[in-house]
Amino acid sequence: MIRMEYTCVLCPNGCPLVAYVDDKEPPEITRIEGSVCPKGDDWVRQEILNPMRTISSSVRVQGGDSILASVRTDRAIPLAKIMDVMEEIKQVVVDAPLEIGAVVLSRPAGCDTDIIVTRSVRKSA
Repeated sequence: MIRMEYTCVLCPNGCPLVAYVDDKEPPEITRIEGSVCPKGDDWVRQEILNPMRTISSSVRVQGGDSILASVRTDRAIPLAKIMDVMEEIKQVVVDAPLEIGAVVLSRPAGCDTDIIVTRSVRKSA
């Protein structure tokens, strides 16, 4: 039995959570303690079985008032896929103008997410 400690990040309570996990493949969660609400239990289960993250980065821009545009995933992706997604983002070059929310890459590394612009870039004069 493995004892794993977490601090829940879903709400301002920041509950200190303890999960007890059997060392099997896949891991089996036997008990979770410390959550004030049910969200904490769900979050710990996801964190142990399939951790998810959002990522932010930038892409190159041609013909714009900036050479880079900030981007992010529009939903969380599996932690194990982050490096694959980042490799695809590194290859992206887009033309100005760009508006916030524009999709510059769909389904990178087969993930169910889009890479969207978070900073507008105007066309250079």
